[in-house]
Amino acid sequence: MKTGCQWRELSLKEYFSKETISWQLIYYYFNKWSKNGSFRRIWVSLLYNNKRKLDLSSVQLDGSHTRSRTGGESVGYEGRKSSKTSNCIFLCDNQGQMLSLGNPISGEHHDLYNIKDTLEEIISLLNEADIECKGLFLNADSGFDSKKFRDILEKKGIIGNIKENPRNGDTKHEKYFDTDLYKRRFKIEKANAWLDSFKALLLRFETLNITWRNLHYLAFSIWFLKKIKV
Repeated sequence: MKTGCQWRELSLKEYFSKETISWQLIYYYFNKWSKNGSFRRIWVSLLYNNKRKLDLSSVQLDGSHTRSRTGGESVGYEGRKSSKTSNCIFLCDNQGQMLSLGNPISGEHHDLYNIKDTLEEIISLLNEADIECKGLFLNADSGFDSKKFRDILEKKGIIGNIKENPRNGDTKHEKYFDTDLYKRRFKIEKANAWLDSFKALLLRFETLNITWRNLHYLAFSIWFLKKIKV
């Protein structure tokens, strides 16, 4: 996770000198545990048993594009990065602890693409961890300013604190917006920067969405375990 080395470059001789273990065997189990939901269940269990240590006074939502070196599922050209990327939507708490993420979407799509399904994916994990979403204050930047997204949040009982996008026209300040609360949104920027410290996530080499997503669950778990250990 930290070095970002490829599977075939794993330092097997240094750690398993007395046993015959191949990188293919290690990837086999990583792939197996990704597909059978093991990493997701670990993450849900950690959240469920330690949710009192989360700061849910507000939550932060944002998308992050990751360059892809090998192509694969949900990879497309993103103009600002001038490269092929995958975009994931992340949710973190008020202290920058990552909570959940949506399924990767192709880089040419904006954050609101398929947002209803993405939000359902994000919330479903929280529901599994018995974290109540109704009444949450959710900060999001102007890229999420749309009537559809606001309506979805309202139906979920989530209070959206979304910065207005001037390109959407003058709404005469009809939408709720708390400037002081919005300042907490920088926590998601901090959380994304922390994710980038895992070089396996800084560049995408995994071609399958399921394994790419489960690398994130593994990273979330590592960081949270460091936070909650006594």
